[in-house]
Amino acid sequence: MDGQTAVVTGASRGIGAAVARAFGDAGAHVVGCARSTDALEAVLESIRERGGTATGVRADVRDEWDVEQLMDTAAREGGSIDIVVANAGVYSGDPGETPLGEESYAAVDSHLRTNVRGVFATVREALPHLAGDGRVLVSSGQVAREAKPGYGSYAVSKAAAEALARGFAADLEQPVCVVDPGVVSTELTGGQGRDPGSVAGQFEWAATEATAAEIDGAVVDLKTWRAATR
Repeated sequence: MDGQTAVVTGASRGIGAAVARAFGDAGAHVVGCARSTDALEAVLESIRERGGTATGVRADVRDEWDVEQLMDTAAREGGSIDIVVANAGVYSGDPGETPLGEESYAAVDSHLRTNVRGVFATVREALPHLAGDGRVLVSSGQVAREAKPGYGSYAVSKAAAEALARGFAADLEQPVCVVDPGVVSTELTGGQGRDPGSVAGQFEWAATEATAAEIDGAVVDLKTWRAATR
């Protein structure tokens, strides 16, 4: 990834932080964003301490003007954007305990605005700067494809995010894919699942080693990654 510029949204914690560190270790210039600047800067400083380069931008993916500034910053520093990881997401309530029939309208709006509109804004605002051989990765999970009780509009929002990824894949020359790392221990899962660092390589593989044909419009899950890299 030497010489490449990678934008990672939601880079202050969980999967986003692990991916940002992995990309930085691989030689990419990481441009990370989050709403929490203190937490974001701590992640980016850890990249610099390991010899990498990183830039932080305070941005809320719900605000297209913030996202536009994020992508403009990345392009100014790298000339173009090589990799976009649309990772920022929210879960309103306790994971697995938010059945649709009991959810508030505010929770539904929060999920759709961040997890769907935020992905749309991230990809759309990156397009003017996306390299011809650039790649777009959208974080998701199995709950987007297989309904489970209690995941309500969060699952709906992830299904919509995957539909966005497929739509962009159909429209763009650059490959766009969904990356499903399985259950990962983050605030969104209540701390259950794998360590985020253990799946960062899955994103790195999709961003670099996988062929465009392997990932474009596809879901890159754990099985796919493990089969390709063993």
